[in-house]
Amino acid sequence: MNSGLKGHGSLLIRGGRVIDPASKTDALLDVLLRDGRVAEIAAPGKIGAAADETLDARGLVVAPGFIDLHVHLREPGQSHKETIASGTAAAAAGGFTAICAMPNTSPVNDSVEITRWMQEPARHALVNVFPVAAATLGSQGKQLTDFSALKAAGAVAVTDDGKPILDPNMMREALRAAGPLGMAVIQHAEDTGLSAGASMHAGATAFRLGLRGVPPEAESAVVERDIQLAAQTRGRLHVAHLSTADALKAVRRGKRNHVHVTCEVTPHHFTLLDEDVGRYDTNRKMNPPLRSAEDREALIEALSDSAVDAIATDHAPHAAHEKEIEFDRAPFGITGLETALALAITELHLKHGIPLARIVELLSTNPARIAGLSGRGTLARGSVADVTIFDPKKRWTYHAAKSLSKARNTPFDGWQLTGKVVATVVGGKIV
Repeated sequence: MNSGLKGHGSLLIRGGRVIDPASKTDALLDVLLRDGRVAEIAAPGKIGAAADETLDARGLVVAPGFIDLHVHLREPGQSHKETIASGTAAAAAGGFTAICAMPNTSPVNDSVEITRWMQEPARHALVNVFPVAAATLGSQGKQLTDFSALKAAGAVAVTDDGKPILDPNMMREALRAAGPLGMAVIQHAEDTGLSAGASMHAGATAFRLGLRGVPPEAESAVVERDIQLAAQTRGRLHVAHLSTADALKAVRRGKRNHVHVTCEVTPHHFTLLDEDVGRYDTNRKMNPPLRSAEDREALIEALSDSAVDAIATDHAPHAAHEKEIEFDRAPFGITGLETALALAITELHLKHGIPLARIVELLSTNPARIAGLSGRGTLARGSVADVTIFDPKKRWTYHAAKSLSKARNTPFDGWQLTGKVVATVVGGKIV
């Protein structure tokens, strides 16, 4: 299901640098979209068919529509933080044509009814919304939800994100039940016995600020256990917002041993460090927390060599009054939809030489595969006409006050960035 979005008419995108990792394409091409699908791709000037609209993409990158595997839309129940309408507007501004919505809403999305409600046209979504349903009833970790019914209603994966599935038997059953349906179990890897009462990474900065810190083992121990369970069950494990070098080593081992494990990294984890918390800046408080320089180095290396599968924002909007309190009492999370591409280009491409094609793969091709979204993550003929067009050289300043999200809880306000979205095309229509 895709929020009732339909393609209308035709659009010719001319002269752009088409980067489509799925078909190993990186060339100057014209792309014709018609009736919500990619109708034709050819050398510049070779498409003879007329189009209702033409977009000049010379000097721009034309990529398969970006897909964010990890977004908190806050509806139902917390619309003072974000709505599906405002969250998808921010997504469109950031070049995302589809987002996977986490279930820690109020009530928790553990039912067919809420899964369908999130996709109704009445939500006024600007981009495709693919719900990720709760793996257990109420995300309480006691009883599995009905994965088959949830998938039929439009859910693309299951998770108790915001809470980890700590009971090994429950995680084993979830992997076993989701596997035959082709659904991943997305795990928020956190041993809460090790992280209870902690508000940032355990290190010199936490010590200086007098804050309880989360040790890296709180993440890596759960990842190691889950990879063993995925091997036993032949299930599909996806590790959300991976942040530590040790957890990454476990993922690398799992992949070498042919376990079906994938993982995502957020822009804030490949950009910032625990020391950037400064003097109790709650806009730099997230879960998992900002980590050490060694952890960030390992993440950047893994983003370049394919050990990491996707960049996901973990967009977590909060109202201003919720963040404007003491650091250890403030909620975890930051917004991220509008800055993800620019941070990837600024930090990964310009500073570390990671090719643009790899960044497109991390933002589009691989997320489509992980979420099982066939016909997306590619610009092959016949695929869904979801396209992201961006200027990889455009320098700009991000101002949180101009965000289309309802929330302003970002650490990147006022940052000078490179790489800007020019057009987001959903179902053949510029949104």
